[in-house]
Amino acid sequence: MIKNYLKIAWRNLMKNKAYSTINIGGLALGMAVTLMIGLWVYDELSHNNYFEKKDRIAQIFQSQTFNGNIGTGPAIPRPLEMALREGYDDNFKHIVMSSWTTPLYLNYKEKSLSKDGNYMQQGAPDMLGLTILKGEKDGLRKINSIMLSKSVSEALFEDEEPIGKVVKVNSQFDAEVTAVYEDIPVNNSFNDLQFIIPWEKYLTLYEWIKNAEDQWGNNSFQLFVEIPENSSIEQVTSTIKDVKKESSGDEAEFNPQLFLLPMKDWYLRNSFQNGVQVGGRIKYVWLFGIIGTFVLLLACINFMNLSTARSEKRAKEVGIRKSIGSQRKQIINQFLSESFLVTLFAYVLAVVMVLLFLNAFNDLSRKEISFPWQNITFWLISLVFIIFTSLLAGSYPALYLSSFRPVNVLKGTFTAGKYAGLPRKILVVLQFTVSVAFIIGTVIVMQQINFAKNRPVGYDTKGLVQIPVMSRDFEGKYDLMRTEFINSGAVVEMSASSAPTTSIWSNRGGFTWDGKPDSFQEDLAWTEVTPEYAKSLNLKIIKGRDFSRELASDSNAVLINETAMKYMGLTDPVGTFIRDEDEEDPFPPKKIIGVVQDMIAQSPYEPVKQGVYGFDKYGNNSFYNLRLNPNQSASDNIAAIENVFTSHFPDIPFQYDFVDTEYGEKFAAEERIGTLSAVFTALAILISCLGLFGLTSYVAEQRKKEIGVRKVLGASVFNVWNMLSKDFLKLVVISCFIAIPIAYYVMNGWLQDYPYRVLLEWWIFLLAVIGAMAITILTVSFQAIRAANANPIKSLRTE
Repeated sequence: MIKNYLKIAWRNLMKNKAYSTINIGGLALGMAVTLMIGLWVYDELSHNNYFEKKDRIAQIFQSQTFNGNIGTGPAIPRPLEMALREGYDDNFKHIVMSSWTTPLYLNYKEKSLSKDGNYMQQGAPDMLGLTILKGEKDGLRKINSIMLSKSVSEALFEDEEPIGKVVKVNSQFDAEVTAVYEDIPVNNSFNDLQFIIPWEKYLTLYEWIKNAEDQWGNNSFQLFVEIPENSSIEQVTSTIKDVKKESSGDEAEFNPQLFLLPMKDWYLRNSFQNGVQVGGRIKYVWLFGIIGTFVLLLACINFMNLSTARSEKRAKEVGIRKSIGSQRKQIINQFLSESFLVTLFAYVLAVVMVLLFLNAFNDLSRKEISFPWQNITFWLISLVFIIFTSLLAGSYPALYLSSFRPVNVLKGTFTAGKYAGLPRKILVVLQFTVSVAFIIGTVIVMQQINFAKNRPVGYDTKGLVQIPVMSRDFEGKYDLMRTEFINSGAVVEMSASSAPTTSIWSNRGGFTWDGKPDSFQEDLAWTEVTPEYAKSLNLKIIKGRDFSRELASDSNAVLINETAMKYMGLTDPVGTFIRDEDEEDPFPPKKIIGVVQDMIAQSPYEPVKQGVYGFDKYGNNSFYNLRLNPNQSASDNIAAIENVFTSHFPDIPFQYDFVDTEYGEKFAAEERIGTLSAVFTALAILISCLGLFGLTSYVAEQRKKEIGVRKVLGASVFNVWNMLSKDFLKLVVISCFIAIPIAYYVMNGWLQDYPYRVLLEWWIFLLAVIGAMAITILTVSFQAIRAANANPIKSLRTE
């Protein structure tokens, strides 16, 4: 029986090739989009699957209140470690202090590499479950040791045995390679953990880290933990949440609340607003999951519409089958078999499409997704997906077509009925409601990105280059390098700073100044800079003056930005002194000598943070900021800079970043989402147009005699076009009225995540309506004009 159903289904497909092509092509396109989105969603949801203990590994976060606003982040003070070990050790299997991931120079013989890694405590490899390929798992027990990833080991030593080899790190110390571990895959946290150095070594390198042992206000570190199997994240959080508040003395005024953020949430749910976890990238997973579902639904609607539209051609077939004894159940099975065959063909074609465009999709989304050929679960899901889609697409046509009464059909008195076309009209409205909503959403996403891009940055990013200088080799050489770079003719000005221009690395509080309210809790972004900083960035001085090398007093001077002036309540800040409230700290009073224009150093979607720029008198710089010579090409400038750099630092790799490129990376995630949304919207519209094209073809075929009569009686091409087009345009207009409020509600909610955001303006919605109507007219017009130009003699000729 099943064989017979499939045979008849095949004959019907071959008999109506145009209909079959539209049906299979539209469905395949929808399934390809859904498959692609499904692979993307799976990749997102499988983040950190490499770590078997991801449900029990967590990072300590803290929330603190400043002037009624709650800020949340992973930076914690060093004393917290001992407080947890001494009073709450039973709640943890591992407690691991860590530095932030930072690039260091690794030298072996003639080779020098810049690689990212961390200083971590001894339990890190076991906690993370690293796969040790060579050496010992407890490779951090020696203070002068280093564990390397496989790729770094091969790059440094090639075919040599790495264990026992000595690597020079940042020109500061020698470290013995004690272990080589498997590279952590890209789709995981710590995928940039290319080396691990003992935490104890970190403590010996920098005086400020030693001094931070009892500084509860110095939130400069990370702390990772693993909880026991018989415990829970919520239970441990409730136990430790007030540890800092109860132990830190003066820090209690900020009401610090500790909590554990599990590894499974680091990637998808790491966003907080006013102390509340509000999601993160999970919103994009939901967004694309919904898009994939709706795109598949659009393709299924096409199938339903075209199947029911051909009902009159299939009516006699149903009538004859019923008259010779076929049950309704058998006819339903016949139509579902046709649906299954179409879906199967469409799925095969969809897989081919995915394979053809997967590399382009990976480039667009910055993923490394591969097709899961050997994944049995994938193929089981695919089978369920095919069956579900065939039932979804074929159920309504099967139930509708099997309901025809054989007597009326065979007597020739069968008519589709007054409301027979209503379901098709509803489905067309649904299709274009989704399409119009997609158009509006994509336009708003793109507009939000451009809105932030066009926001004044506050300094000149073009022609500005950053060079990282986080090695002892650079100490005391700033003035020499500045002179050398400028003399090369490639640089017109240079400065140094303790943080990149595109980030804030340090926040400080505990200051007082004249006029400060007693209850005010300050939080200032702090950056150490050389006197040429404003000049090298073309940063405008709003009030007062810039730093001067000629004035010795400027070593205890600061510049503040416009936001800081308002934040501190100062109308005339020049001359005001900032003092440290801690009398035991040898921090001298700092005199405000000028106010600089606000510059965006964090997210371009966030307000500019109140910032202070201190005079760097100790050489605590991490980056050189070079303003290139605008009269030479960038390539010539970089070549000259590289020559100067390598002549002074031959053992250090030359690295640089254009600041405008680095700043552009801040839009990368949103741009990828916007581009993907635009692609999927275009495909959704294409699928809708395929269905509309098929329906128009059917209507034109159904009414060809009527069109012939009208033409004989003098109807023009425009009259015929108008007759065939107006019904579809009415449906699209209805779709627009439904889509607009839905899109407004959804996108307005999406924009609330951005403090600096675009306004929803009426022209966006009007543009979507005009676009939808234009697409409809173009789609319908082809068939309408073709029908209008057909020879009426042929259409009126009797059989």
